[in-house]
Amino acid sequence: MEYLYYPGCSLKSSGRAFEESLLAVFKSLNIPLKEIEDWNCCGATSYMSINECNAISLIARNLAIAEKMGGTDLMAPCAACFMGLTKTKNYVETNPKIRENVTADLKKIGFEFENKINVRHPLDILVNDIGTDKIKSQVKTNLKDLKVVSYYGCQLVRPFSPFDDQRDPQTMDQIVKALGAQAIDWPLKTRCCSGTMTSTLSDIGTRMNFLLLKEAKERGADMIITACPLCQFNLECFQGKISSKFGEDVKIPVYYFTQLMGLAFGLPKKEIGLHRMLSPLYSVTN
Repeated sequence: MEYLYYPGCSLKSSGRAFEESLLAVFKSLNIPLKEIEDWNCCGATSYMSINECNAISLIARNLAIAEKMGGTDLMAPCAACFMGLTKTKNYVETNPKIRENVTADLKKIGFEFENKINVRHPLDILVNDIGTDKIKSQVKTNLKDLKVVSYYGCQLVRPFSPFDDQRDPQTMDQIVKALGAQAIDWPLKTRCCSGTMTSTLSDIGTRMNFLLLKEAKERGADMIITACPLCQFNLECFQGKISSKFGEDVKIPVYYFTQLMGLAFGLPKKEIGLHRMLSPLYSVTN
């Protein structure tokens, strides 16, 4: 089955390592992907707060493109994109006024929108379509001594939770176990990383990330994996500043879950974007 693919802006820029590792892993698993044509930014959460009606039409354009391409499932890896696309689909399905506005807006630019596309996340596809047995069969690197905490962030399973539990999601943990690594339980897996507050309200943002990093290290984790470009950025890029500010070493590798899969599959390091990471995982990469 071929999946249509919506990369979103981050995976083509600051989150390039996510796209590189995602495409490499899906290729290794023989999962065909087709990037949708002429996609546009989802607006993340910013546009929704400025003009919700316009934002929904903007996001729905991507669903309309996928629909026009004849697909059934549209995969969105970025947590913010996934949330925005899922929210838009839900709003159009449940609110007649929004559906009328969106349909009219899209008709102006040549789309007959029926809202038939399923919005999917790679975690959903990997666990529920492909299955952990298939993932296990691709493992070539022994990760049995690697302790991993899975960080889902606040947008991936909230406010909508189409494929995992809102309070205690497990799909990323299932993949960690399938790879042969140790999935370490921790209570902060869906706690917010502060989003853009690391730059707008720095004191608050750095403290929120300090608590996440500190808890991961106290649990004995060797690394954190995530599925959100902004979460990955916040947790990885400010570790020096956070350690200095709070007088505690909280430095720890923060990778995308697809990079861990690529490591387990024995894929070339550059192919899965390891050269872009600030903190090397010595026990596996060397």
